[in-house]
Amino acid sequence: MFQPLANALSKRGYDTLTAVQDAVTDPKLQDADLVVSAQTGSGKTVGFGLAIAHTILGADGTVGPAAAPLALIVAPTRELALQVMRELEWLYAEAGARVTTCIGGMDIRDERRALDRGAHIVVGTPGRLRDHIQRGSLEMGSLRAIVLDEADEMLDLGFREDLEFMLGEAPDDRRTLMFSATVPPMIEKLAKRFQRDAVRVTTLSAEGQHADIAYQAMRVAPHDAENAIINLLRFHDAENALVFANTRASVNRLTARLTNRGFSVVPLSGELSQSERTHALQALRDGRARVCVATDVAARGIDLPKLDLVIHAELPSNAESLLHRSGRTGRAGRKGISALIVPPKLASKAGRLLGMAKIEADWIAPPSAEEILQQDEERLLADPVWTMEPTPEQRDFAAKLLSLHGPERIAAAYLAMHQSRLSAPEDLADPGALPERKERAAFGPSSWISLSVGRDDRAEPRWLLPLLCRAGNLDKDSIGAIRVQQSESFVEILNSAVPGFLAAIGEDGELEKGVKARKLDAAPDVAPDRAPAPREPAQSPRQPERPAPSRSDERQDKRPTPKTRDTGPKAAAPRSLDKMARAIAEGAVKPIRTPKDRSGGSSAPGDDKPSKKTRWDKKPSGAPTGKFESKPTSKGAVKKDLRTDNSRSDARKTDGKAKGTSSAAGDTSKRFTPPGAAGRSGKPKPQSRFKPAGKPRKG
Repeated sequence: MFQPLANALSKRGYDTLTAVQDAVTDPKLQDADLVVSAQTGSGKTVGFGLAIAHTILGADGTVGPAAAPLALIVAPTRELALQVMRELEWLYAEAGARVTTCIGGMDIRDERRALDRGAHIVVGTPGRLRDHIQRGSLEMGSLRAIVLDEADEMLDLGFREDLEFMLGEAPDDRRTLMFSATVPPMIEKLAKRFQRDAVRVTTLSAEGQHADIAYQAMRVAPHDAENAIINLLRFHDAENALVFANTRASVNRLTARLTNRGFSVVPLSGELSQSERTHALQALRDGRARVCVATDVAARGIDLPKLDLVIHAELPSNAESLLHRSGRTGRAGRKGISALIVPPKLASKAGRLLGMAKIEADWIAPPSAEEILQQDEERLLADPVWTMEPTPEQRDFAAKLLSLHGPERIAAAYLAMHQSRLSAPEDLADPGALPERKERAAFGPSSWISLSVGRDDRAEPRWLLPLLCRAGNLDKDSIGAIRVQQSESFVEILNSAVPGFLAAIGEDGELEKGVKARKLDAAPDVAPDRAPAPREPAQSPRQPERPAPSRSDERQDKRPTPKTRDTGPKAAAPRSLDKMARAIAEGAVKPIRTPKDRSGGSSAPGDDKPSKKTRWDKKPSGAPTGKFESKPTSKGAVKKDLRTDNSRSDARKTDGKAKGTSSAAGDTSKRFTPPGAAGRSGKPKPQSRFKPAGKPRKG
């Protein structure tokens, strides 16, 4: 290892290298392309920083003046790219390497000026790096190494084309290193295409991922999910905590809820600008905020050194997301807790996720309010402030307090002030308890009222209840049972409401016309669940009975017959046709003929729609204006489509010659006016008594 890098590791407190760092720095792999799979939190960033050192540093462990980039690091998210940049800056500080970033959301002009000044290592996101390459501001000719960090995540996010473009633009003799927690088939295809005899390196422990993380699945009642999150934060009092939600709306809601409860919270989601996201993470690192509510944008590569608690407010969509979320804690040998909030309906999904991730979780109940208060007392008694030597100013003030108040009162005041700075814990319901059923209180004491309407009058409780409330000035809570009988109905009313009811209906007891009420001396003897007697359907005497229709008539009634055609002799019109059809069938009305009639089609209205090429001509002289019928076209005459204008001139010519009239008389646009429209001459036209075939008049 080069001495500048060894000095940097020593300053950061690295006594020994992690498994992945030790594997990639093997002298046998100094010039090889690598596909490295290691669990999150294992030090991959420092690992590939050490892996490319032999490729970009000189023999003395330093680099020359900054010019075209020597190494390109590609990360899936902006936060991860900024974190990689910070790690490589301290690692290569003594080597003199200049590290710059090209990430989305930042000013591209500033990035271009930084590239023009020269850089040894460029860290960026796929989209922004491709943009710089296409603009010509990022030179790829001097690259010696390309590192794809979290390669599987970049493929999942749809950056495959960007990655292939960058790898295709890089020199053929560069080294390509792919680091990822998992190696799916897409990574293998990418490796075969763009790497040269890549060496597979894996450091996944046999005991499974995240051995330093304690998984807890907490059953909560459906309405207690957010309350359980509050109790978890209060119970653990973690220096940094990360709460994961699935949507931006959930992030905003949880952030507002926790802020109202006194927690110092920052949100982190894709809708925030890059500066806002950077400030949120910096607030967590500085201690200005202790809780971060985030979407899965923070699930990859984000390293918060003091993060001890991860809460899954909403279950992730797959086991891989569960591992990456949980991997934000338990890093670099520290212990961490990953807690899943599991309502009853999601218990099976939580079990499947844990099973697919090969994780054994403890199914426990969330901390109760009593446990949190007890934990507060223990934490207060163990506070280092009790062992600190007071300053002279503190001694003077303590003496002043003792002169004013007794020790017990001072201790109680200190405890109250301490608890006032903390959010009050929530009382949680038992997740396995059945919902409480509210028993209806016994109705009474009461009296009974008789109404003069019953089943014979089609009386029903659903219209008797509002009638009683409206006419009798009653509240619905004052009305009990309603028993509808054949000729009368009985209603139970509270004794306290009876005087007001009787006063409202007056001496005649009339609720409305035909409905009268009277008070009974005793409860009526009726069955509460008596079913109404079946009633015969009423039949109007003015409506003569009709014979039952045949099956053919029923079928014809149920479906229209516009596309049917009579093939034999003239068939009788069925009884189900309307008045116009029956009149035509009986011969009282002469049907209007259409071109289809001349070709053998049916002439009854409703059997066929009029042809688009139907021509409406004027009847012979003496016919009233506005009455038209279909007329056969003479030999050599042009068939006219009323819906087109290109044949209008031809129709005028041919009609004028055939009939011996002027060209204006042959213009159908001047001879035909739709019903209801004014004529061209301004004179009113009589309305036609008949309609075109296919549109029978409603009966």
